[in-house]
Order: sequence, then structure tokens, then C-alpha cells
Amino acid sequence: MVAREYDYWLLDLDGTLIDVDWSYPRSVFDRVGTRLGREFTDREAEIIWHGLGGGRDAQLREWGIDPGDFWPVFHEIEDPQRRAEETFLYEDAEFVADLDCPVGLVTHCQPFLTNPVLDHLDIRDWFDTIVCCNEDLGWKPDPAPVEHALTDLGAGAIGHEGVFAGDGASDVGAAWNAGLDAVHVERHGHAHRQQCVLGDYRVNSFDELLATPDAD
Repeated sequence: MVAREYDYWLLDLDGTLIDVDWSYPRSVFDRVGTRLGREFTDREAEIIWHGLGGGRDAQLREWGIDPGDFWPVFHEIEDPQRRAEETFLYEDAEFVADLDCPVGLVTHCQPFLTNPVLDHLDIRDWFDTIVCCNEDLGWKPDPAPVEHALTDLGAGAIGHEGVFAGDGASDVGAAWNAGLDAVHVERHGHAHRQQCVLGDYRVNSFDELLATPDAD
């Protein structure tokens, strides 16, 4: 089983371990659109919510939207408790609870959103460290948030083989930039994403990864 080949694991949160009923992001983008005077189609909302096009800021600029105007409104409108209540855990993500090694979470979700979700799903104790990216620490694919998590885990003392798993190209980039192997879990399909994300492992479900036999 691939999971046992590593001394430590790092994982992304949204789109990797969890997701949210579509009615919630749709309502958020409706309200953001009203505030900004610009409607968002389902496809546009999905691209930004899931990061399907890669860099979200670049995508917003391509649509003529200043990220500096968008994100403050977006975060002001978000309802942490409602989001938590409408969030579900992917069944294949439950392997994380059984990992017999240090495990860290590295997410772009801010603490005011991350904490209610972890508590609502009762998965906080899966992780030995939780790192929320920010302007000071950096954003994936910058390796700094990953390196911060590795320091918290004491990775230098527990071994050299680590892996980072996520659903986006930025997760793979952060893994490689930090010298880790990368798992890309594709929750949407390459055709829907309209790009192919590389990785040391490329799976549609963690079940595929866990079923991989150890090398002889």
C-alpha cells in the first residue's frame, strides 16, 4: 500500500478530503455578484470555487475583475457555520484517520472557515499540524506553507520520504517545490477541468492509491 511507503503525509483540505453541497457556493457567488454588479455563471463560480483554471487571481483578472475587490467581498459573505453544515467528507478520504505516521494539513482555507469544518466533521484529531496559507506565509505552489508544516511535524527527525496530496496544480507544485512526492486526486475529471494536472501519482480516488501493491 503506497500510504505506508512514506514517513509523513501532508494533505490539502477543500476538494481533496472534503467538498460542499453546490447550493452553498452558488448562493455565495449570487451575493458576491450583487455586491460587485457582475453576475457569475455556474461555470465561472465553479472555476473559482474549485480552482479549475489554475491560479484564481489570474482567472479573475482575465474576466476583468480585480482580485483586490473580489476577495474581501467573498470572505465577508461567507458563512462559516452554514458552510460547515453543508460540507461532506469524501469516503475515500477516511484512510487518513488510519495513517500510522505524522500527518499535516496545508490549506488555502482561512482559519475562520477551516476550524468549523474540522469540528463539524470531527476530523481535527487526524492532523498533527494544521497550516492555513496567508499573505505572510505564502500561497501554494510556494513551498513555504508546506515547509512550515514539515517543521511543525519535525520531518527532519522522522525520515526523508514525504508526500503531499491535493486536488489542484498548486498542490502538486507546492509538493515538488518542497522536495516531496505529489499525489493529484482528480475530483472533476480532466475534460471538465480542461487541463491535465501531473503528479507522481494521479488518481480519481484515494482508493486507487491505497490498492497499489508495495514494490517487491
